[in-house]
Amino acid sequence: MGKMIFKIIFVIFLVLGSLYLYGTYVEPKILKVQDYKIKNEKITDNFDGFKIVHISDIHYGRSYNKEELNKLVKKINELEADIVVLTGDLLDRDTKMTTNMAGSIASELNKIEAKSGKYAINGNHELKFDEWDNIISSGGFINLNNDYDTIYNNSYNEIMISGLSTKWDKKPIEDKHSKAEDYINSFEKDGPIYKILLIHEPDYIDTLENNPYDLVLAGHSHGGQVRIPFVGALYKPDGAKKYFEGHNKVKDADLYISNGFGVSNFNIRLFNPPTINVYRLVK
Repeated sequence: MGKMIFKIIFVIFLVLGSLYLYGTYVEPKILKVQDYKIKNEKITDNFDGFKIVHISDIHYGRSYNKEELNKLVKKINELEADIVVLTGDLLDRDTKMTTNMAGSIASELNKIEAKSGKYAINGNHELKFDEWDNIISSGGFINLNNDYDTIYNNSYNEIMISGLSTKWDKKPIEDKHSKAEDYINSFEKDGPIYKILLIHEPDYIDTLENNPYDLVLAGHSHGGQVRIPFVGALYKPDGAKKYFEGHNKVKDADLYISNGFGVSNFNIRLFNPPTINVYRLVK
């Protein structure tokens, strides 16, 4: 009886140890591509098949280094995106930032190719880094924090893309969204045929009154980071308690959440590999 108990305990520790090693050293290095087809009657011929590549939560300096970022960039470029969007936490709050590191990150980001533009917003981890703005601009990304841009794709029809900075900067969302809202309200008719919003924390969307967007893209949750079969996400951070994975319908908007790439709080990903989301707009 004693030997049987010992064997059971040994097997349990062996399984748990194997899962820990796998989740720490193997799964975080996997790179999965998740394709979504988004059908909408607003999409016109010039945007039919328009491809959006969504990346988030790299947490550079914790689980990602230059070599791994370079591999990610190469994978992104294989996808031949029309636009690439980054929804925050490029950096990890515990990263010991140096001038050389900032330059190296910007250099890798600058290699990302996108036919119609690259857009980024910050995450909660980046509030402490003065270097973030320069890394983003030097990396060829448009800083979309509390701002907007328009994409025409060889036609007079336009898609509008807006961004909100992390909710942890504690600025009123009405002030942060005012620039985009003024642009939307400047049209008596027509205007952008389709509207996209980038946010870091997915639950933040519920604080935006009269949400005018068709597509909302977010990160922050890491999809729970550790997921257990038949149980799901073990940890949902503040800002991703309600919406934390996959596709969600928020009134008339489609909300998609990236699982991200890096780790935060604890250095393990399990049954939840790093994922690049690819969205194809279809009329």
